[in-house]
Amino acid sequence: MKKWSANQINTVFAALSSWGLDAFDFFLLVFVIDDIATSFSVTKKSVSIAIFLTLALRPVGAFFIGRLAEQYGRKPVLMANVALFSILSALSAFAPNLIIFLLIRCVYGVAMGGIWGVASSLAFETIPKEAKGFVSGLFQAGYPLGYLTASVVYALFFDALGWRNLFIIGAFPIFLVVYIQFFVQESAVWLASKNQAKAERTRILPVAMNNWQICLFAIILMTCFNLFSHGTQDSYPLFLKEQHHFTPHIVGGIAIAYNIASIMGGIFFGSLSQKIGRSKTIALAAGLSLFAIPLWAFSNDMILLGVGAFIMQFMVQGAWGVIPVYLNELLPASTRTVLPGFFYQMGNLFASANLIIQIYIAEYFNNNYGIALAIVAGFAAICIMILMRYRMTHPQLVPQE
Repeated sequence: MKKWSANQINTVFAALSSWGLDAFDFFLLVFVIDDIATSFSVTKKSVSIAIFLTLALRPVGAFFIGRLAEQYGRKPVLMANVALFSILSALSAFAPNLIIFLLIRCVYGVAMGGIWGVASSLAFETIPKEAKGFVSGLFQAGYPLGYLTASVVYALFFDALGWRNLFIIGAFPIFLVVYIQFFVQESAVWLASKNQAKAERTRILPVAMNNWQICLFAIILMTCFNLFSHGTQDSYPLFLKEQHHFTPHIVGGIAIAYNIASIMGGIFFGSLSQKIGRSKTIALAAGLSLFAIPLWAFSNDMILLGVGAFIMQFMVQGAWGVIPVYLNELLPASTRTVLPGFFYQMGNLFASANLIIQIYIAEYFNNNYGIALAIVAGFAAICIMILMRYRMTHPQLVPQE
């Protein structure tokens, strides 16, 4: 592999950091749902609507912010996007009641939806071709890296600071804007095409209609993938706190362990996909996750739960580590700033009720979150394997410009 330039390194770092810091704020909420509920004198299910709204509105941000990146460039739009979600994180800390909090999280969902597509486009348009598998895993590892950071902050500072001050910490990513301004160059691909006619650069709808089968496949796939990730992540802290009565330090410690596994899995399987193929790698990781379910969802010992969570997230985020490059290669080149992120977030939309559904399932089974986790994770993993098999046996699904 040829030596990377300083700009390539800086760009990948900026893309990874943008996605990771965005995820940091999102996952702070996962840890403090019950505390916010107590603060606002509402139920946990009421607060969990914030997760639903954030996920449901991400497609809006992916589409419109992606279009802005096509028109004005990846770099300035990414900077504005980072600044926006940082400000919204700080505003979350000052919400006086649940309604205002939910409204802020709605706007935050739009801001969060824009990051993935713009940041991944900037990275993939800058790096060497042979590094795409590795960078895919590294970039997607930003999501569990954000979760890991939230785990550390929660474990170390929640008792002293409370939930509101944790969201103020979530405003710190605004300093990344300065780094991007001075150390990251605009995408050469975008610069080369910016003088083309607008119709040639932004004809998203005609291209999408010409590739409707691929688009439909991408939406179904990303719905399953978002059930896979959010179904194994969002309610796990509640599972540890409510069902096993672990302290914030233990919950945070287990979360730290499984997020380290997530980062390792994303990089490992992302790199592996460069050798054995994207679909085979995704199917392998999803299939192996099924073997972790008994240990991860039904153990009663703290150590066994931690080991199960480590294995599960290594596989879940391992499969996810292939997704950035998989979607980039699956969809037409002229749509890669808008459609990959949009379909990713459309999957989020269709999977956005996951936490609410898992809470209902758990309550139905006498507050047994382990059963809810196992049902969703197993279903999602099997669906992903079926979709990968379908993709491998239908090579005619080739993008058309």
